Amino acid sequence: MFFFLGSLFSFAQVSTEIDTTKIRVGEQINYKIKVEADSLALVVFPEGQTFMPLENVEALKIDTTKREAKFLLSRIYKLTQFDSGVYTIPRQKIIIGDQPFFTDSLKVDVNTIVVDTTKQKLYDIKPIIEVEESGSDWWKWVLIVVLIIAAIAFLLYWFIWRKKPLTEAEEIALLPPYDRAKLALQKLDESQFLLRSEVKEYYSELTFIIRKYLDEKVYDRALESTTSELITRLNLLKDGNQIPLSKETILHIESILQRADLVKFAKSAPDKALAEMDKSTIDKAIDHVKVSLPEPSEEEKLLDQKYKEDQELKKKRRKIWITVGISLFLVIATFIGFGLKYGFGYVKDTIIGQESKELLEGNWVESAYGFPPIFIETPEVLKREDVEVPEEYKDKISTALFRYLSEKSGLDVQVSTTAFKITDAQGQPKELTDDEKSQDLQKTSETYLKQLEAQGAKDIIVKREKFTTPNGAEGVKTYGTMNLALSDDHMVPAKYNLFLFRSESVRQQIILSWRTDDNYIDDIIERIVDSIELNSEQVEEEKE
Repeated sequence: MFFFLGSLFSFAQVSTEIDTTKIRVGEQINYKIKVEADSLALVVFPEGQTFMPLENVEALKIDTTKREAKFLLSRIYKLTQFDSGVYTIPRQKIIIGDQPFFTDSLKVDVNTIVVDTTKQKLYDIKPIIEVEESGSDWWKWVLIVVLIIAAIAFLLYWFIWRKKPLTEAEEIALLPPYDRAKLALQKLDESQFLLRSEVKEYYSELTFIIRKYLDEKVYDRALESTTSELITRLNLLKDGNQIPLSKETILHIESILQRADLVKFAKSAPDKALAEMDKSTIDKAIDHVKVSLPEPSEEEKLLDQKYKEDQELKKKRRKIWITVGISLFLVIATFIGFGLKYGFGYVKDTIIGQESKELLEGNWVESAYGFPPIFIETPEVLKREDVEVPEEYKDKISTALFRYLSEKSGLDVQVSTTAFKITDAQGQPKELTDDEKSQDLQKTSETYLKQLEAQGAKDIIVKREKFTTPNGAEGVKTYGTMNLALSDDHMVPAKYNLFLFRSESVRQQIILSWRTDDNYIDDIIERIVDSIELNSEQVEEEKE
């Protein structure tokens, strides 16, 4: 009857083995858990960092041996510690079927490594190794900007500031009136007007040459006056001794102008010899006018020089105004173009520089903080900060805090891990229920809200919901809005997020707070939140 009843109940037995209880810093312990259970029973071994304060370096695969109707399962854990002292391996929970079993706790001595300085060679500290900074694409943008500026400068120089080569007409226009008239007669002589019997065109050009010369040197209305008006004016100037022209020269000019008028109205057609003689007469008349006119005085030369300098100064000012106008137009057009495409606020922040925008578009850092680690991506590396723990709790609580705080943007990122050493009345590690974990998270959340009030936050709105990381870790999210006091009479709207995760002996939390008067801060927060992950082994342990 006894053996018959015993076969109706599953049988299970748990035992542990350890290869040594004394190691040196950094050495490993082989901690073995053996389970003898029924072949139909489901056995779950410990996972993750359940051996704290010792660190689980590696968990080997489960070894299974069949013994009659039962299975003998064993698993070896490699543990270590890098600080000397006496440590206790806590009880480990093994689940067989629906029933939990616990192993005994074990004490381990971790000794320091004794170094004999008389035999051990000592070396100087190695110098700091210079590491090349990782390359970036900033030089490409600088090169593009330099090329654009160079292209604009070249265009301004080529079309505005460059002294352009003068055309033939411009070079002739710069000649003195006498030289210009003589050159025009030479070109008239080289023309084919008389060979093509174009007498009208020949005389029109000839009279224009003499009229133009007289207009510039004698009478400033010679071009628009009739022949009789021009000759009358020349006689008046001669009688008034203003021009020393002879009567003969004036008569020759009158005769040629009258003949040109007859040719113009097709009332006469002089032969080629007469036309060439008229050209020679005009040539001599121009020489007589030049000789008869007095040389300009020094005062007239200075006035002429001053006029030329004033003209050059006007041209230079005009070029400067054109350059400034084109530059302003290009700057405004570029600003408007990029503003329409990317937004005027974004372009303005890019030119002036805005901290949140630089944080968002900078090189982000993905790292793990604390132990067990919290994986998170942030704009800057979080720096460790000291946490003051009351004296009576130093043996029970240890906290590691990492933080980044930006005074300008108001972004505050905090990541902390708190390890607890909770024991029962027998001094064994205490297992928390789900209600106790929930109450601990609730209390932590309320403590944070009180800290916000102590820092001057007002009108705090609180919301709570479950939060799950991308790799499946479940926690609680406390979030909401508030008003932060920048000064005694200046309040700004702000938001906060508090993420809490709880396991048997560890509480992990991430705090994000920021001012809402920023166009880029929401994208920064979203990217940080999406990157939060816990240790995969820890996640699996919590699920089990």
